[in-house]
Amino acid sequence: MKIIVIGGTGLIGSKLVMRLRERGHDALAAAPSTGVNSVTREGLAEAMDGADVVVDVANAPSWEDQAVLEFFETSSRNLLAAEAAAGVGHHVALSIVGSERLPDNGYFRAKVAQENLIKASGMPYSILRATQFFEFVGGIAQSAVVGEEIHLSPALIQPIASDDVVAALVDVALGAPIGGTVEVAGPEAMPLDELVKRFLHGTRDERKVVPDVHARYFGAVLDDQSLTPGQDPRLGAIRFEDWLARSQARPAP
Repeated sequence: MKIIVIGGTGLIGSKLVMRLRERGHDALAAAPSTGVNSVTREGLAEAMDGADVVVDVANAPSWEDQAVLEFFETSSRNLLAAEAAAGVGHHVALSIVGSERLPDNGYFRAKVAQENLIKASGMPYSILRATQFFEFVGGIAQSAVVGEEIHLSPALIQPIASDDVVAALVDVALGAPIGGTVEVAGPEAMPLDELVKRFLHGTRDERKVVPDVHARYFGAVLDDQSLTPGQDPRLGAIRFEDWLARSQARPAP
């Protein structure tokens, strides 16, 4: 199959392209750097020619509330129109577990808007919602710095390795459109403050983590359901400590 991966040069996209090619598929890494821009539509029609599946894992260049909303709405409209014109048979999008539960988070609001456009488009589709990636834990910690401390909610989170997200995306992309949403999460739920403590311990960072039920997660107050999946999610196999040990063992680029 010819599979177009929008955002195909990023963390998830580059791994997805590699996995699909290993399975014998014609996977195209579509990104501005490869001449395909879903916002300006540059190269979009040409990329779609003969495509069977489009997988959208693109990320917004800016996370400012209005900018991220405009990115996902414009990109999604352009993609869906180009796919319809080219006769693409399956639109797959990567979204976020719990996005509709945190309306105070501008990025999550934008992902909900993206999902709504897909559902209303008439295109055969599948949406895969993932929990937060292990690779983003350092950024979560940095976003919560208060002076010399890190203030984080003790609400539950069930983070996942990007490799496990990619494995789920491969299965969804190669399957029939489900016309709905599936969830994938890591193998273990834990309090957010505990996750960051584990990360800091593993990276030999001595900063103190302070549990704070009022601490905001990118603008939103959390509870135990905010960032955890519903019933019967697909679960990844990679545990956080195993991922952290491997990532620490890798030589610096």
